[in-house]
Amino acid sequence: MSLLRALLLLILTAAPALADVRIKDIASFEGIRENQLVGYGLVVGLNGTGDSLRNSPFTQKSIEGMLERLGVGNLQDETMRTQNTAAVMVTAMLPPFARRGSTIDVVVSSLGDASSLRGGTLIVTPLSGADGEVYAVAQGPIAVAGYAAQGINAEIVEGVPTVARIENGATVENEVEFRLSSMQSFRIALRTPDITTASRVADKINETLGPGTAQVLDSTTIEVVANDKGDTPEMMAAVEGLMVDPDSVAKVVIDARSGTIVIGSNVRIDKVAVSQGGLTVIVREDIEVSQPEPISIGGTTVVVPQTEVEVQESETYFTILEGDVSLQRLVDGLNAIGVTASQTISILQAIKAAGALHADLEII
Repeated sequence: MSLLRALLLLILTAAPALADVRIKDIASFEGIRENQLVGYGLVVGLNGTGDSLRNSPFTQKSIEGMLERLGVGNLQDETMRTQNTAAVMVTAMLPPFARRGSTIDVVVSSLGDASSLRGGTLIVTPLSGADGEVYAVAQGPIAVAGYAAQGINAEIVEGVPTVARIENGATVENEVEFRLSSMQSFRIALRTPDITTASRVADKINETLGPGTAQVLDSTTIEVVANDKGDTPEMMAAVEGLMVDPDSVAKVVIDARSGTIVIGSNVRIDKVAVSQGGLTVIVREDIEVSQPEPISIGGTTVVVPQTEVEVQESETYFTILEGDVSLQRLVDGLNAIGVTASQTISILQAIKAAGALHADLEII
């Protein structure tokens, strides 16, 4: 048995049934989420690895505007030759309930043709949300994980030196107004929509907090009515820790590039007979050289190709896969044929085409 098939067998037979999980692990509360922030800024202090102003005119304009705001004066008619500055895009995620003065991490990405951001410092950069309002301000020395070394005839690049992070590099200046205590109800959104799972979540909440507390709105959303306005956060804490048994659709996921196959525990097939085999054609060509005799007139060296063609037919066997089989028997049946990962993919696709595979076949 190959290593891939052994690993596949281990994964599929390790957990024959779904286990109870917490609601917080399969769902989230509607409205409690992160918000994306973005800003444009400059990184200074680079050791000659910044943008070339000829190829990045926006960097020069940004430098001129920054220096004018700092009182240096009008520099529009001056020629700049600095390569210690790079224009960057700064992105961050504003967590829910972030308060003024708290700090968040930011990612700094080069916008021009800078070769590296190592050793640079980000200048004050406002970070705006989708509504155009400024919610945070970023500044500080950046940390680059990658590096680049270059010579005349060789170059080594490890990681991406034009992308960096600043831990706690932005300070929150504006809050997103959202108060849990003012809510009379809250909604739970499943990360994987499934009406059976939603029904089980609602039943578990009603069983724990009282009848009529939770109601299924659709395959993704469950609405929970708070008993008291002031108890909404406490109810959320109680709900997210409840254990439920989530359901899932039968699915086979195939990664054709790496040959990885993942088969869900609910996959079933009808009774089918499977055979895998084929022809292998081997063509080998050897080159022989014919030399003339040592003492000859007009003799020439001739290259004579010798071609050999061989056809090998692998032995094929039929294996019966019984109807409504479990994962263990399905994998045992495929292993009995002695198929490889790519052949297993072809077999599953053929079973699906024959209408005997009762599962979604997803190829990524």
